[in-house]
Amino acid sequence: MAAPPMTPTLDLPEGVLVTGELRPGYEQILSRTALELVASLHRALEPARRERLAARARVVQAVAEGTDLHLLPETRHVRDDPDWRVAPPAPGLVDRRVEMTGPTDRRMTINAMNSGARVWLADQEDANTPLWANVVEGQINLRDAVAGTISFTSPTGKEYALESTDQQRNPTIVMRPRGWHLEEKHVLVDGEPVAGGLVDLALYLCASARLQLDAGKGPYLYLPKLEHHLEARLWNDAFLLAQDALDLPRGTIRATCLIETYPAAFQMEEILYELREHAAGLNAGRWDYLFSVIKTYRTRGTEYILPDRNSVTMTAPFMRAYTELLVRTCHRRGAHAIGGMSAFIPSRDEDANAIAYAGVTADKRREADDGFDGSWVAHPGMVETCREVFDAVLGDSPHQLHRTREDVRVGPAELLDVAATPGRATRAGLRSDIDVAVQYLAAWLTGKGAVAIHHLMEDAATAEISRSQVWQWVHHGVVLDTGEQVTPELVRTLTDEVLTGLPGGPDAHRQAVDLFLELALGEYVDFLTVRASASLP
Repeated sequence: MAAPPMTPTLDLPEGVLVTGELRPGYEQILSRTALELVASLHRALEPARRERLAARARVVQAVAEGTDLHLLPETRHVRDDPDWRVAPPAPGLVDRRVEMTGPTDRRMTINAMNSGARVWLADQEDANTPLWANVVEGQINLRDAVAGTISFTSPTGKEYALESTDQQRNPTIVMRPRGWHLEEKHVLVDGEPVAGGLVDLALYLCASARLQLDAGKGPYLYLPKLEHHLEARLWNDAFLLAQDALDLPRGTIRATCLIETYPAAFQMEEILYELREHAAGLNAGRWDYLFSVIKTYRTRGTEYILPDRNSVTMTAPFMRAYTELLVRTCHRRGAHAIGGMSAFIPSRDEDANAIAYAGVTADKRREADDGFDGSWVAHPGMVETCREVFDAVLGDSPHQLHRTREDVRVGPAELLDVAATPGRATRAGLRSDIDVAVQYLAAWLTGKGAVAIHHLMEDAATAEISRSQVWQWVHHGVVLDTGEQVTPELVRTLTDEVLTGLPGGPDAHRQAVDLFLELALGEYVDFLTVRASASLP
């Protein structure tokens, strides 16, 4: 009988403590070089990170007191200067017409690399529960994917392997680290937990940056949840420190920023400016954007109350303003504009499939016609549909940077025009919010950050919208189409109804239900992932 694998040991730098379980292979990711980089980044940037998080709270308080989001007068010179540009597109990021998103577990990594997409967003954030094993093993999987050595055998014996080890043919990997608000409780520096995003950055660079460069590409990132251009500057500072520490040429790292918060929509140019030598573009993170609209204006008047979540489409005036401004901003500065995710996934239901493919086609056609250079899908089965739409518009051109969209005239008034959104609050919409939030939280707590629910691939953003909308409707006593007022009692009644139809019944979802009710009916919490992480080992 073979001896069990030895538990690895780590060569820890002074002041660094790793409390997570160590499994064979972890020591290759948690190398001394990586942990030294984690420590140096934390010591240099933690005070500024804390200040930026405090500044977020001040913005929400100002909005609650009646001050609307606005363009910053102190950065007008950045917006008015016509001459600055971001760096030219990096190798592997020139043509981004179809991007696939997904978690970094081993099977999904292989499926993504075989998907035929131009880019794979390897998600260590909203599609990933931050269990310690997911944090470290996700980096192992990314390293092995870049090296061309990744394979996987399922418990049923099904084998997964790369169809090609030629990294020029495979999707370009763009890793999404955690946002500034999330901490990694299993890594302490001088007794303090480290920002999860800095842990993700350091581990990824040390394990995969050289491999990416050898493959003719580079270490690329998607930056989530930015709310201010100074948060982008904080990332830029991290990139400069990391590149110096690892002897990587300045500008090696490239980052696409998700414009997925309401405050960031008013600072798109400033965000690109702060990252300009590392900037690759902006992405319309539509679902988190809806969440942020609700969160930021949750206590204001009825003009900021959205109708049913599923009725708010990309043609709503405030959403259309946001996406058109994003394209104009990006192309004015030489950056790619990447469209939002279509969550539709194929199923065995032919009628549902017809709806899904028609929905993806219409969504991507609108984006391509508006000037976007590419867009997201959530399933390999949707890659070809997205590609066909963008092929029809792009042809042989790799992007649409020449379309500067000077016809777009969007200012604060258009971005803030939530009141013009068609639709209303319904009992069915409230029940749907509860259903999706409970199902997603139940899966998230077991370690699954991307979950198929009702023929859609959901991540944390959907649960955030759902629980925030319920909170807002309760806070304002919204009256539904049935004439009922949204109260805590009605929410609990509908939650009980939802539970009766879920596999396993109430007992299988009790922890998720308790968490949902706390988030939807208690004191508002900025991010459910922060609160839910407290329940993880």
